[in-house]
Amino acid sequence: MSIESIWLSILLISLLCAIMSGMPVMLAIAGVPVVIGVIASFFGHFDLSFFGAFPQRVFGIMDNGLLIAIPLFVMMGILLERSRIAERMLLIMASFFGGSRSGLAYSVLIVSTLIAASTGIIGATIVMLGLISLPALLKAGVSVRLSSGLICASGTLGQIIPPSIVLILLGDQISNAYIEAQQNAGNFAPDPVSVGDLFAGAILPGLLLVALYALYVFIHSLFDKTPVKNTVRNEQGGADNAQSSSIVKYSWHEVATVFFPPILLIAAVLGSILLGVATPTEAAAVGVAGTLLIAAANSEQASKKTKMLILLGTVSAFCLVVLISLNAAKIDLSAEQISLEVGTLLAFLLSALLVVAILISTRQLMIDNVLKSAVQQSVSVSGMVFAIIIAASMLSLVFRGFEGDEMVAHLLSNIPGDKWGALIAVMVVVFLLGFILEFVEILFIVIPLVGPVILGMDFNPIWFAIMIAINLQTSFLTPPFGFALFYFRSVAPKSITTIDIYKSVIPFVIIQIIAMGILVAFPELVTWLPELVFQ
Repeated sequence: MSIESIWLSILLISLLCAIMSGMPVMLAIAGVPVVIGVIASFFGHFDLSFFGAFPQRVFGIMDNGLLIAIPLFVMMGILLERSRIAERMLLIMASFFGGSRSGLAYSVLIVSTLIAASTGIIGATIVMLGLISLPALLKAGVSVRLSSGLICASGTLGQIIPPSIVLILLGDQISNAYIEAQQNAGNFAPDPVSVGDLFAGAILPGLLLVALYALYVFIHSLFDKTPVKNTVRNEQGGADNAQSSSIVKYSWHEVATVFFPPILLIAAVLGSILLGVATPTEAAAVGVAGTLLIAAANSEQASKKTKMLILLGTVSAFCLVVLISLNAAKIDLSAEQISLEVGTLLAFLLSALLVVAILISTRQLMIDNVLKSAVQQSVSVSGMVFAIIIAASMLSLVFRGFEGDEMVAHLLSNIPGDKWGALIAVMVVVFLLGFILEFVEILFIVIPLVGPVILGMDFNPIWFAIMIAINLQTSFLTPPFGFALFYFRSVAPKSITTIDIYKSVIPFVIIQIIAMGILVAFPELVTWLPELVFQ
């Protein structure tokens, strides 16, 4: 064993111990490599000049406009979750099925898909589904295992269904890894891999997972003979919440006001990215503006006048999109050219109405004490993400200083099975790390180390990224350390044991593995839509 291998082993073991000790992850990822590097330099085994590249890497992160989309999408998700739109969607969808056993399960799956495409916040989604849908599912006669497993699995769909923070971070890392792999192969002008590519590539695999979940629900309902219970007891032993268990008939007006705005928001955000109208960051800004309007319009404290002004602003936004798409507004900000024609003046008027509506919505959410907490949580989550990104840059520098990148390339190239053996090895490592690390930590530790090697083996970068994303989603479900299981355990009644929860997710873990196998057999499910949209 070479001296570099020894130091790398010390580095990885020390890093794992630091993370498991409860030390803040950012300090562990950045601090341990620095300490190990300095100690190794005393023995002449590490060149401290590697640290000189760290400021440049930090400036590169700060200058990355793509990462601005992260706090915006986080803000979008938190606002939608706080506005309780998801709860209303779930209750309305359940009423369509009349409280039937399989119907309620399908409604949870459908609403979870919409929530995933709107928020992508796994913890909040699982907690909400557990509190609102679990009593109704159990009372309708859905078994404990199907109810628990479906909520846990559906709640993780935000990992793969765009717009997903996982895909945004993956897009940045895969792009860097792919460029490095192509440059190592002698191609100094490779086609870039964008977040839009990953969003387009994830749509069909995400829908595939939803279809496989629905198929499992259908098969399970054919053989499930669980008797319907009259009551469902909560943690305190009282009767179940009437709002959750009773079936209420809703008018079409209520259905439209609850479902149409989020669907329109999803179409605006994803459509603008896939059609090339906006970058992910610009689309995220549009998403936040739309979410402010939706959340304020659903406020119970908002007056009719406020809601009418918000509606007017929403209509103005729609008209503005139509006006621009017809090229009626002669405004070219890039060329600093504005032609004062009727269409241009109308565009300015519509923009003013939209701004007024957003300001009114912001004021309403401040009155409701929603905006302040949402901003605080968004800053907290985003700060954690960016801190880990910066810390991971230091880890990558020290790892390369010990020639770790060459060792990884040598190790993966000598695994039996050629490139498929190397891919399986990477997937197993990512899967196991998902038990103990957050997805952000995995992406910024593993992908920079193994990505250039794997992508140098002639794998499609978009396909590889989606496989990683589904793999991470699977690790969220796997006992005993899956994070989705912890979220569900926090809201599940005591009558549902931890073993019940573990057993409930096993079929869905198998479904995830089957989905990955389907993508291996039919990679076109990932690559077809990006090629259609962007080429």
